Amino acid sequence: MGEGTITALGHAGLRIDGAGFRILADPWLSPGGAFLGSWFPFPDNSHLLTADLLDVELVVISHEHLDHLDLELLAGLPSSIPVVVPRYPSTIMQRRLRAIGRTRVVVLDAWQRYPLNDQDWLTVIPEQCPMSHDSAVLLKMGDRSVLHTNDARISLSQARRAMTEVGGPLDVMGVQMSGASWHPVRYEYDGVERERIATVKRIGKFKAVTRLVRQVEPRLVMPYAGPPCFLDDELFELNSGLRPGGIFPDQGEALAWLADRIPTQAGACLLPGDRILLDDLSVVRDQHWAGFALDAGPAERRRYLTEYAARRRPAIDAAWAANPESRPGLAQRFKAHFESLGTLSEYFLARIGMTVRFEVSGPYGGVWDAHIGPDRVTVELAGGQGPADYRLKLDGRWLDGVVSGRTRWEELLLSLRFTARRQPDRYNDYLVGLLKHADRAALRAVEAFEARRDPDETTEITVDGRQVQVSRYCPHAGEDLAETGVVVNGVLRCLGHNFEFDLDSGACLNARCDPIVVKSAEPYEAEEAV
Repeated sequence: MGEGTITALGHAGLRIDGAGFRILADPWLSPGGAFLGSWFPFPDNSHLLTADLLDVELVVISHEHLDHLDLELLAGLPSSIPVVVPRYPSTIMQRRLRAIGRTRVVVLDAWQRYPLNDQDWLTVIPEQCPMSHDSAVLLKMGDRSVLHTNDARISLSQARRAMTEVGGPLDVMGVQMSGASWHPVRYEYDGVERERIATVKRIGKFKAVTRLVRQVEPRLVMPYAGPPCFLDDELFELNSGLRPGGIFPDQGEALAWLADRIPTQAGACLLPGDRILLDDLSVVRDQHWAGFALDAGPAERRRYLTEYAARRRPAIDAAWAANPESRPGLAQRFKAHFESLGTLSEYFLARIGMTVRFEVSGPYGGVWDAHIGPDRVTVELAGGQGPADYRLKLDGRWLDGVVSGRTRWEELLLSLRFTARRQPDRYNDYLVGLLKHADRAALRAVEAFEARRDPDETTEITVDGRQVQVSRYCPHAGEDLAETGVVVNGVLRCLGHNFEFDLDSGACLNARCDPIVVKSAEPYEAEEAV
């Protein structure tokens, strides 16, 4: 691959070559895809899966999502290769790696340097709030630097520290501009409302990244928007590019947005196999993509994905075969599993306080109500009679995988193999946090983080020429609202995760979240855009 080179592997994966070291960072190359055979890299990166590409000395993985933690690929690498991971409150990454035979697992604390040679190093930068176990990876390579953000929403202050650590401006900054979310695509909205919500989320993500890039001013920005593609017939129409307004934009859309908002910022759209030469930041294109265009249009996108799906049919069939129809006793296993979640954190249960209805199809299914909070979880197997705040409809084969331990909750949700409805239509981060972590240490870390925040610290925002004092930090994930807050039609929106707050009452309007402090009660009508 050559020294001083970054090779795009597709999705957020990179191969990084420097003076005497060869690294794989978040590679996702296995033909089985991820999340119950629902996600695959777009475009197809299988031509890169060669012995030469895998001839490395180190692997660094940012977080546990299976489109980054490619267990099949990692299991096939020589056991002598260390795998570097960030330290999170949960040890799930270490346990999963050891389960596939990876005995050399190096766990790094935030900002702890891992030496690559006598002068070069890498470190990890976890998100500030432990509700999300995501990290960026920072590399110092001679007089060059690379910030590989992966899925992490790092703050401006973290980006500034990264520049301090490397001793100057960043040379290459990879930015994630596509979310990983089942909302709104799997919710029972009509088409107009689904497209409206998806557009708000996509633009919110774009704006948050734009603000960061504008402040950091890297020499070259490299958006890796993903996106995933969905090759199973049941999910095929969710693919971006087949219709407008999706939440999974591709790299070309992301780079066009940045170029329009920051025309002086150099950027590159890389396809799998394309390389950046760090000496002069020039891009060498992989000839594999001659004749391929991301913006070729819906008909060409459909043709490409149809052919790709045919090549991946064995992997999709294998995912279904690995999750056969549910077995007898599913209801009782589900009840025991879900009620055990209620023993992990009273703090989370008190902040959930809802009934989640599971409408499970297939053999041994039924309608089951999980009453969550305020201090316990009880599951009613003869459910469906009273109101429910959340409703999830899914095939029992996928739920059986969760309750039997084959699948984690977040992997099921990211698989998009369900539909949902919520009433009222408000996001509850604590419900998602309980399911995705299902780990006592991880939940305690969130509780401790939130207890440390000072809700009375404020910052000033300008609205229609007036100064207004609001909470300095978003009560959801601690984002600095001086950096991530925008005001639109009297609503303060945190671009970190698109939580919205009323500027009269301070109440969160679209999620279960503590209010912000607002030290002025005057009405606001002006709009402030990024």
